[in-house]
Amino acid sequence: MTSAPGSRPLDGITVVSLEHAIAAPFATRQLADLGARVIKVERPGVGDFARSYDDRVRGMASHFVWCNRSKESLALDLKHPDAAGVLRGLVGRADVLVQNLAPGAAARLGLSEAALRPDHPRLIVCDISGYGMDGPYRDKKAYDLLIQSEAGFLSVTGTPDQQAKAGISIADIAAGMYAYSGILAALLRRERTGCGSHLDISMLEALGEWMSFPLYYGFEGAPPPPRTGASHATIFPYGPFPSGDGSTVMLGLQNEREWAVFCERVLGRPDLASDERFASNVARVRNRGALTDIISASFRLSTAEAITLALEDAGIANAQVRTMRDVWDHPQLRARDRWTEVSTPVGPVPTLVPPATPRGSSPRLDAVPALGEHTVSILRELGLEPERVEALCPQAP
Repeated sequence: MTSAPGSRPLDGITVVSLEHAIAAPFATRQLADLGARVIKVERPGVGDFARSYDDRVRGMASHFVWCNRSKESLALDLKHPDAAGVLRGLVGRADVLVQNLAPGAAARLGLSEAALRPDHPRLIVCDISGYGMDGPYRDKKAYDLLIQSEAGFLSVTGTPDQQAKAGISIADIAAGMYAYSGILAALLRRERTGCGSHLDISMLEALGEWMSFPLYYGFEGAPPPPRTGASHATIFPYGPFPSGDGSTVMLGLQNEREWAVFCERVLGRPDLASDERFASNVARVRNRGALTDIISASFRLSTAEAITLALEDAGIANAQVRTMRDVWDHPQLRARDRWTEVSTPVGPVPTLVPPATPRGSSPRLDAVPALGEHTVSILRELGLEPERVEALCPQAP
């Protein structure tokens, strides 16, 4: 997929990122999707530790392939005496600096917003951390599962008997999304004012924002939403129900009109719509056990396909419970031509087209970089002689 030069929203924007794991790489990859040049600074010989999380993509790590296409990899020994000068040179050419190093590490490298602002008034600095740049938890180590715990996510996720983490890195993704949108907003602000900005993105605060429904549901000491497995905690019936052929049907009802239609046209029990036990969503949630038995008894008499057809005919929202194998072949994604390919050091692999691409533009979908693949070219851009390149990055290709 190609676009004419200058047609992507962030063409001409340069991002320097000292990043690892998920939150910062996810944010900067989306900036790259929109055309930004992203220079990823990595440790020589090791790189972003997400490179070694697993080897499921023909020897490459699944997280790394997902979050790092369209970037240039600069392998730089940050402890080398000349590294600070290289970083200053990169920042001097950049529009955005992103970092999610350990707390305090960027400041020790002279890359704090306070240190950079006098010489770089237009620079956008985005710091991503677990808990933010101040407060009693400032220096506390943070990983996705730990933030899920601190933000209360685990307390409302799982079954009545067992808490469960999200199957994806939801705290990292939340922080990455706010970093991405915050950087876009800061670029817009700079267009109006000429001034850069500082973004202090906290994983706890990002996921905390996403927890606002259960927070308000438990307002002023009220009981929080119960853990209800794959069912909705506060709307019913909304969740999985077994069919007679051993499959699972996922359905969702949102209002009383749909409930009445469901009773009549799917269950064949119009009397249930006026049953006082089920006459409102609050009542249905309160009596979810009895209603689950009624729905399950009805569904056990039919196949998942027949139930789905009845739900569709009645205009009731429903879904299949798909596996990863199923999603690779999802008919809607295929019909909308949402799959393409991206190059990697081990050959091309499929990738989803970014979900938000302005009409008339196509996303940047350049290769996932090998560690240090662009070291020599980047340092030569900065005017370094070959022998200095070798001293700074002895493993540079």
